Amino acid sequence: MLKILGKYIPQASIASVFQLITVHNIHLKIVNERVTRHGDYRKMSNGQHQITVNSNLNNFRFLITLIHEIAHLIAFKKYGNSIKPHGIEWKRTFQQLMLPYLRPEIFPNNLLPFLAIHFKNPKASSDTDTNLSLALKEYDAPNDKNYVFEIPLGSRFRIYNGKIFKRGQRRVKRFECIEITTGKVYLFNPNAEVELL
Repeated sequence: MLKILGKYIPQASIASVFQLITVHNIHLKIVNERVTRHGDYRKMSNGQHQITVNSNLNNFRFLITLIHEIAHLIAFKKYGNSIKPHGIEWKRTFQQLMLPYLRPEIFPNNLLPFLAIHFKNPKASSDTDTNLSLALKEYDAPNDKNYVFEIPLGSRFRIYNGKIFKRGQRRVKRFECIEITTGKVYLFNPNAEVELL
């Protein structure tokens, strides 16, 4: 397991992450990319805790995602199953778990300020934190995707499922985009990755 973790998370975090996995009896599955999520936590019918994380994430996003999912497990154990999945109990648990990792031996100095801001009030997904998402993207393998905010007004783009949209105006935090085939208006996060047509 230590060798496997070494392929996916920063070296300085391996020992403590391995300890969390062992102490909480976690079955970690590293899976192919899922467009709608980076990871998930599930308590299996046999009582085992399963966490899945996408294999295509960079080391820093993988670590954040893994700790995010471990926070679900610990929050449910501590507070019960009736808590909100991303409620205050989970936020506090996630903050406490991440704190030991927020140091330059694990994260590059340019990421630490974005992480410090994010973990004051962590969101359900690091992708909804535009500044952190952009900072983390610097460590992704190059791809041909653009963020919605980079798409020129009125230009067309394609999303992961093949649907084509035309970018509209910004509404407070999100962008109005019209699906070409139906004419329906959808709101996109600025940092949603799309393919410019």
